[in-house]
Amino acid sequence: MELLDIGRVLLGLVLLIGGGEVLVRGASALATKLGIPPLVVGLVIVSAATSTPELAVTIGAVIDEEPSLAVGNVVGSNIVNVLLILGLSALFLPLAVKRRLVKFDLPVMVGISILLLVLALDGEITQIDGVILFAAAVAHVVLSFTLSRKDPDAVPDDAAAATDPSQTGPVRTRRAPASGVLSYLIPVVLILAGIGLLVFGADLLVTGAVAIATGFGVSSLVIGLTVVAIGTSLPELATSIAAVLRGERDLAVGNIVGSNIFNIGVVLGLPAIFFPAGIPVPDAAISLDIPLMIAAAVALVPIAFTGFTIARWEGAVFVGLYVAYTVYLILAAVAHDALRGFSIVMLFFVLPLLAVTLIAVTAYEVGLRRGRRETPTP
Repeated sequence: MELLDIGRVLLGLVLLIGGGEVLVRGASALATKLGIPPLVVGLVIVSAATSTPELAVTIGAVIDEEPSLAVGNVVGSNIVNVLLILGLSALFLPLAVKRRLVKFDLPVMVGISILLLVLALDGEITQIDGVILFAAAVAHVVLSFTLSRKDPDAVPDDAAAATDPSQTGPVRTRRAPASGVLSYLIPVVLILAGIGLLVFGADLLVTGAVAIATGFGVSSLVIGLTVVAIGTSLPELATSIAAVLRGERDLAVGNIVGSNIFNIGVVLGLPAIFFPAGIPVPDAAISLDIPLMIAAAVALVPIAFTGFTIARWEGAVFVGLYVAYTVYLILAAVAHDALRGFSIVMLFFVLPLLAVTLIAVTAYEVGLRRGRRETPTP
């Protein structure tokens, strides 16, 4: 471990925090100008921007003949996004979940995750597999914009207030936005500057973190699932927390869901298309990590469904699950004696208890809603 590597990690963190704030400001401003719902901005524009580090790392790993690092980066990033980033964001402030997200985008995220597992069962992601994954991601983008135009509720608050004749006083005294090309150019410059800071910051952090982890003799798959996955997901974390602090809570959730879809469809699918040899998938990823990624995506559905929010306690559960997963990876990497006992406790106690809790909470919420519908209004 060198001081230079530690310096890279610290500087990368600073750039990521600043880049996330700048990107959210630019994306929110551009969404208001174009009348695009914040949810769609998070699902498409911000998610693609914050997934740029994952794409760069994956392409670089494939070129350097490190397929385990490439697959671990994508799968690990998706696990980090749901369990760690959404969990931490919810701890800051309960996250709002739009009905459209529950009905359409979350099922798409679960579906493309399952599709990845099915395509990877033969041990590699071929060119044809890459085309299928990429086509699924493109279809999601097209449908996202199509559905947003048909949804009367998916209008940015500022735009709705500006066109609502019932909104008096503050609307009339609000300063008119700058007209012309400049009013669009400034948000675009902010977005590009935010992307640049995120990419440069993530590159510094990953370079330093990988050097530190390699010094401890950790395998490529484990590095991809932990150090690189967290490093390349820090743009999502910075962007989501910045969105929460600025009140854009639906943008924060949309960013994570859209990023996971983008990671599988584009970050993993696109390199597979351009590399004829395909991307080999380690057996460990097929047997454990990809199924866990699917489980995390599935667990998000009932949590989002209960009240269409992700509460603080649910965020704490997600963070706890990610910590447990990371501990398992570390114990397995060093072949520690505590691995067997830890696995038994997680498999036969913690996970069943969590599953029962999620089912009970979901059933309770469904019962409440059914009761409200059946209760006649006075």
